[in-house]
Amino acid sequence: MKKILILLIMVVVLFGCSNEDSNPSGLKIRLSNASKFNFENITVNTSTGNVNFENISSGQNTAYKIFEKAYGYAFVELQIEGKTYRIQPFDYVGETPLKKGNYTYQITANDSHEEYGKLSLTLVKN
Repeated sequence: MKKILILLIMVVVLFGCSNEDSNPSGLKIRLSNASKFNFENITVNTSTGNVNFENISSGQNTAYKIFEKAYGYAFVELQIEGKTYRIQPFDYVGETPLKKGNYTYQITANDSHEEYGKLSLTLVKN
């Protein structure tokens, strides 16, 4: 009887934990490069800190990353051909945090050479 109980506890411990336990917010975000440029050294900053993403070629998506809290827009910094560009929100006052789920920050870049005017971000719910 004791062996069965121990075995049962081991099964619950090994198989009872889901991926949600490691992501209590249930919030995942990936990036999509919807421009003709390649993006490098990408950092997204939300109200809870920086998240670094891998480089993204034109037309590609990154893997999802776990976020504790995020909004429909975010600070984004990346490089295109060695030059740094940013999306700089003023604040998140009055904004509602995203609910659990999978989202994509779709980033586009125009032909401008302005640090703060080249990029734009659109939120897509997946």
